[in-house]
This record gives sequence, structure tokens and C-alpha cells, in this order.
Amino acid sequence: MAKTLIAFFSRADENYFGGAMRYIKVGNTEVVCGIIKELIEADTFKIEMKDPYSPVYMTCIDEAKKDLRAKARPELVSLPDSVEAYDKIVLAYPNYWGTMPMVVFTFLEAFDFSGKTILPLCTNEGSGMGSSERDIKKTCPGANVMKGLSITGSQAANSKASVQRWLSANGMM
Repeated sequence: MAKTLIAFFSRADENYFGGAMRYIKVGNTEVVCGIIKELIEADTFKIEMKDPYSPVYMTCIDEAKKDLRAKARPELVSLPDSVEAYDKIVLAYPNYWGTMPMVVFTFLEAFDFSGKTILPLCTNEGSGMGSSERDIKKTCPGANVMKGLSITGSQAANSKASVQRWLSANGMM
């Protein structure tokens, strides 16, 4: 039987919601991953930075921009032992400066995803997937990277119907 892994990076603390800042205890991407977990059988792995970005939104985005420009690979708290047992990986992340956060690149570069199907999911407040799908294809040669799902972060809790359609379209339900 095919096994699925939901690997995600999510940030709580102060976040941007359609023009205003708001403090949240659970990041938008993690909220959507919770919906996915309700809909399909899958293991989960939270991608966490050893030295997290600031809880203050404006400082966080400056730190993320600096990492992007430096092509940094932030250290992770941990990694799964392997992704060998998984056929499909739902890879979820917020859009940071037009792509995935650099810590997601750290995660992807730790494994060989050849022959695996990757389903990208990106939360954002209007910037969509950015170049993340193309960046995943470059970072994971040999993987089958499907069309991603863009979810407006401030609507994460209300995204179940969109998530269901996306999972169904990709043979996950």
C-alpha cells in the first residue's frame, strides 16, 4: 500500500493577514496540514529550524530575505531517519519572498526523492506558489512534482473544500 508523508514548515507568532498583523498560536500551513490529516491517512513531519526566525513578523521577513539572498540552508531541529517508505510527499510551506523558506530546501536536500510524487502546498496572502514548484523540481531531480495548491493563509481554516478537490484530483482520496 502506498504511504504518504505530510512534511511541512509553518510559522506561528505574529503573521500578516490581508493588510493587518495578528498573533496566532498555530501557523496557517500547519492548520491546512491538520485538514489534510483528517482527510487522508498519512504520517506527518514538522520541519523546524534549530534557530527560528523572530516572532515579530517584520523582523522575520527580513531574516528570511537575508537567508534567501545568501542561499542559506538553516539547520533543522531533526530529520526523519528516511523517506524511503513513502511514495507520496505532501510538501507544505508558506511563500517567503516568492519561493519556499530556505529551511524547506534544507529538508529536501537531505534526501533522494527520485521516483516519489511530491504535492506542493503553499500558504500565502496573495503571492501564490511563486517559483516554488520549479524550485522543487530543480532540487528533487527524478521526483514527480505535481501541480501545487495555493491557499490564502488567512483562509486556512476554511480551506477544506479546496484541499479535498486537490487531493482528489491527485488520486489521494
